[in-house]
Amino acid sequence: MQTRNILSLLLSAGILLTGCDRGQQFHVSGSISEAADSTLYLEAITLDGIVRLDSTRLKADGLFSFKADAPSNPEFYALRIGSHRIHFSIDSTESVVFSASLPTMSTNYTVEGSDNCQKIKEISLEQSRLQSQIIALERSSGMYPGDVVDSINRLIAAYKEHMAIDYIVKEPMKAYAYYAVCQSISDLGGSYQVFNPLTDRNDVKCYAAVATAWDGLYPDAERTIQLCNMTIKGMSNTTPPTQRVIEIADSLVQEASLIDVKLPDISGNIRTLTELKGQVVMLDFTVYGAQESPERTRHMRELYDRFHAQGFEIYQVSLDADMHYWKTACEHLPWICVHEQNGTASNMYRVANLPTFFLINRDNEVVLRSSMIKTTVEEEIRKLL
Repeated sequence: MQTRNILSLLLSAGILLTGCDRGQQFHVSGSISEAADSTLYLEAITLDGIVRLDSTRLKADGLFSFKADAPSNPEFYALRIGSHRIHFSIDSTESVVFSASLPTMSTNYTVEGSDNCQKIKEISLEQSRLQSQIIALERSSGMYPGDVVDSINRLIAAYKEHMAIDYIVKEPMKAYAYYAVCQSISDLGGSYQVFNPLTDRNDVKCYAAVATAWDGLYPDAERTIQLCNMTIKGMSNTTPPTQRVIEIADSLVQEASLIDVKLPDISGNIRTLTELKGQVVMLDFTVYGAQESPERTRHMRELYDRFHAQGFEIYQVSLDADMHYWKTACEHLPWICVHEQNGTASNMYRVANLPTFFLINRDNEVVLRSSMIKTTVEEEIRKLL
């Protein structure tokens, strides 16, 4: 009887959990002025691309409210109207409030309810300023090309030192530290990562700091595995064999001899490089719309037909802007064909020219880049088989 009375009191007071059937959720709300009749999207920024979670048509007051399933580890999201975006992170069931005006939505907004989101705003603003400074230098007509490059390098070096001290090493377990170490900028030549652990020893240390912290808190998260793969591959790339030392926990060493790629095929199924362990793999970055693509595809089919039965596979990443064209072009190809939209995989593998491919041995180790081949592709594949 006493238990029943307590239950009745809890129900009448609204203390029992409501909406349990929907699970744990986070809440994003606020207002976007000067945006009447615009569609506001809530998007998840995943390692596999952008996923639309919800949308709403804004009225004259610009008010909005979204709810979505809470992540089990820090994840990243965006509020988007057209090309205007506000990037933010969510750790669990928090409630975050944003206020902005559409014309300056990406850079001039307020955020309440999350220190991580405030820090991400700070990083985004500084990132935007750096990008503008670099583009201004690239467009400068009163400087020698060498002086422009030197000035840009000094800007980037100072920016990276600031990011490392104030955002990455300070609290590496935070979502904003991950955001800082994985950020990219765009200039007149394209988009690239600010911190590149595959070529810069100091950048490896920044990745290692975040990887170690996240491995202790979120050991099974995809983002943790990504950080670990990048860190250990960077250590391998930037340290002479006679000087290599283990600087991060042994628990980080898991399938770390290559950077895994996880992208959707034409059926929407996520295909990964690590699932191909035990086979010799050609990781190929290409554009099907390129003029030389048909002839190159015929040559790759010859390689596939000749070696597939012996354990050879092709994992081909399309960077075509037109997804329909990509699906049509690769619909009848026998190997694994995937597509990426945000440049994550090509940036991680430092692909500057297309087409570019890498050969991976049966132990999931990247052993050769196309530009390094001295003999023929066929001969290098035979060696690995």
